Formats: sequence, C-alpha cells, structure tokens
Amino acid sequence: MGGGIAGVTLAIALLSRDIPCTIYEQGHNFAEIGAGVAFAPNSVRAMRACDPNIYKAFQAVATHNLWESKCADQASGRKGTWFDFLDGFHDPKEGEEPKVFFSLLNDEGANSVHRAHFLDEMVKYIPEGIAQFRKRVEKVEEVANGPVILHFADGTTAEADAVVGADGVKSHVRQSLLGTENPESHANYTYKYAYRGLIPMDRAIAELGEDMAVNSKMHLGPDAHILTFPINKGNTMNVVAFTTTREGWPDAHKSTRPATKQDALNDFKGWGKNVTHILNLLEENVDVWAIFDMLDHPAPFYAKGRIVMTGDAAHATSPHHGSGAGFAIEDSAVLAELLATPQAKTPKGIKAAFQAFDMTRRPRTQWLIASSRRTGEIYEGQAEGVGRDMEKAEVELKERCEKIWNGDINAMITEAKEHLDKVLEYTY
Repeated sequence: MGGGIAGVTLAIALLSRDIPCTIYEQGHNFAEIGAGVAFAPNSVRAMRACDPNIYKAFQAVATHNLWESKCADQASGRKGTWFDFLDGFHDPKEGEEPKVFFSLLNDEGANSVHRAHFLDEMVKYIPEGIAQFRKRVEKVEEVANGPVILHFADGTTAEADAVVGADGVKSHVRQSLLGTENPESHANYTYKYAYRGLIPMDRAIAELGEDMAVNSKMHLGPDAHILTFPINKGNTMNVVAFTTTREGWPDAHKSTRPATKQDALNDFKGWGKNVTHILNLLEENVDVWAIFDMLDHPAPFYAKGRIVMTGDAAHATSPHHGSGAGFAIEDSAVLAELLATPQAKTPKGIKAAFQAFDMTRRPRTQWLIASSRRTGEIYEGQAEGVGRDMEKAEVELKERCEKIWNGDINAMITEAKEHLDKVLEYTY
C-alpha cells in the first residue's frame, strides 16, 4: 500500500481491528500531493467508521466557510454551504453584487483541509515500525499456496499474506493485476488542466472582499471555471483554475508542468474582474496540473486473488465532485470491516473478502468517475442537454451531489458482508 490518504486511513482502520499491516511508501516520508481538499458528509461518516482517531485528525485541521453578514467565526458562519455558483465571466452592473446562480448545501459544507496537514495529523496514530519508506513497488505477484511477493525498485522483495494497492493514479499494483500494456492499467488525460495556488487570506480579503475570499465559491464560464475555498483554519485561500484544451498533455508520465501567472491570465482573458483579481494574486510561477481519470478504460475488477486496489489505484477520478479522497476513505472503512470478519482469517477467506470489496465498491466508484467528468462539463457549459441553462445545471448537480453525500457507509459495509457470505457459499 502507499502512504497517502487511502493507505494511511486503511492502516489505521486495520490496526484498530488488531489486523497487522505494513505500509510501503515510495517517498522519504508520508506525503500528499496537492493542497486543499474538501470532505462531504459521506466521507466524514466513513472516517468515523474507519476509526475515531481519523475523525479526530480531521477535526484538528478542518476549515469551514466563515463569513456571515455580521460575524466571521466558524460557529455561526455558513458552515452548511458547499459552494456558491457564480457568473465568473460577466461583471455585474455598477452598484450590483456578483450574480449568484445558485448554492448547494449539505450537513457538513465544504469542510476543507490541507491534504498534507490532514495526513500529518493522521500519521500520529501510526505506530513506529509500521511504515517503510523509499520502497516503490514495481511488481506484485501471488504465489500459489504461498505468499504474495512485492518487488521493489531498489531490487529488494517482501512477502505478505495479502497486498492492498493504494499506490495512486500511476499504480504499479494495477499494472501487475491488469497488465502493463493494457489501456485499463493507465488513467487518461481528460483535456482539462488546472492552475493551483495558495493565497494568504488577508491579501484575498483586501482584493476580493470578505465573503468572496473566505467562503467556497465556484466561478463559472465558457470552457473554464475557478473554484476557491478556505483552508488552514481560514488563513489561506485555495485556488484551482480549470480550463479545457484541444491539445494533448506533453508527458503522460508527469502530472504537472511549470507555468506562469500570465499563462493563467491568458487562458482567462475576457473574464470578469473577480476572476482576474484572483489570478493576479497567484505567485508569478505556478504549476499546471493535468486532469486524468479512468472513465475511458475503467478497471474491469479491483481484486484478484489476495491482491486488491483501493483509492486512485482502483478508480482515479477527475476532481470536479471533490470526492476522490472521500471515496478512498469509504474504501478503507469497507475493506477493514471485511478483513475483520472471522471468514477472512484464511487465504481463501481473504480472497473472498477482496471479491466482496470489488462487488460492493466498483459500481459506486465507477459511477463517480463518470459523474465527475459530466460535472466538469456542466460547470463549463459543455454538458449536452444543459449548456448554460443554470436552472437545469442546479437540478442535475444537486441530484448528483446528493447521491454522493447521502452515501450510507453502514449500508455499504452490510452489503459487503452479504457479498462475502455469498462468495464463500458459492465459490468455496
């Protein structure tokens, strides 16, 4: 497994159930790429189902929408707002406020964290000796009536009773299961990329005003959109500016390339002043992130024998729903509960548990991949049947988001255990 959110949440969940595990991480330490990520009600429930300490770690770093007309504290701020959706392309008339098309709300709101800070809090609950660093898995193979063998880039190997691949979008575990040359082993470029940046909140407030700076906003326009939300307990505004292109990504092996603030301003030329102000607050040198997903060639299965994939390794998705990390935590809760059952104490039981995980998680997670791609198209006026009709956009986005937010982790766990019983009954 890897040392990101998917691997660490699973490790904590397994250890709390007295299931021994080892984390193999290719980096020098635990690390998460990217900056801000928001967790919806379904993922918060999944944290609790994994282990209360994960929720405790989340609470330590979570930031909510802060602003209300006469106050700026989290207790009475607009905590339930997920995003306000605004016209980012046209400026309002003189004396008018920016046009808000609609807002989406849920029980938790945006609930934003800095990925690295959240991971830092969680690893406090990983005991010494559980993690091994500088161990990049190149290949995984299961020996009949023997162990699962992990082959690392440094030439060493390790043996395990079972392997969970939480090694991200470029997963070598997925390539071992599906074949290196198989298109299903690789995520595809979606012809969208994003500029990412972090802006000190005092600067953002001075330039944009309090509401625009400290609450979650989605600025919509033709073939592009910008989202902003607070992180670091309201001290930082996270910015992600997406645009659509017809050009391919220059290097499929790299997720980012260097760019400049001027590149972003050029891509958003002609947009409204709020968007221009946001982009002008970025550092002069920024990174552009390619948006990949697994919609075009989804994995036909997540498990084979005593090897299973979770998180981005299994179902890499675009970020337009903001639910990839949350679904990885759902994965961890379901898988930990399956492996804690009495049936999963033998090699055959582990195989059955992994099959049950696949049967439970694959439909929901692959729906997310498709829905996230569609959602990005809605944001940018590209979705067939919606276009720039904001009433239709609100109805469809609300329905799609609520399917995510209303996910019942206890029902998922129950379903997975029922699948486990059936697999054992009909297979073994």
